[in-house]
Amino acid sequence: MLLKLPAAYFSGVRVAELNEDRAVVTVPYKWFSQNPFRSTYFACLAMAAEMSTGLLALMQLFQRKPAVSMLVVKLEAGYFRKATGITRFTCEAGKDLERIVDECIRNGEPRTYVATATGRNKDGELVAEFFITWSFKVKGPGPGEESEL
Repeated sequence: MLLKLPAAYFSGVRVAELNEDRAVVTVPYKWFSQNPFRSTYFACLAMAAEMSTGLLALMQLFQRKPAVSMLVVKLEAGYFRKATGITRFTCEAGKDLERIVDECIRNGEPRTYVATATGRNKDGELVAEFFITWSFKVKGPGPGEESEL
């Protein structure tokens, strides 16, 4: 993470759990992730939320033929409580992302999916909820199309 996502690394963003259905990513409240209001800076919360959804999406793209690209195209968030400790972002969209990527490959058409990442504190209270729209697109020619090379 230090080489590919240094801001997340230095902010303390860490993967706590990852399987094909669910990802849990944590971000602490500490000196490097704080804002002037004595809570976790919204951008650090966003990094953890995006990572929880993005890891599940990346798992679906690994070694796919044809290759599929992914990109965040929209982000919406709601904040409900000050993040003053470790916030755990959970995304349970693994099966939905698998279906979306399968459709994208099968049809050769771009697809989007809104993944939800829910952030909770140590007491299980809702801190923030992020809705991250991912776009998926087959790289190169689609099914039945000839390459332009």
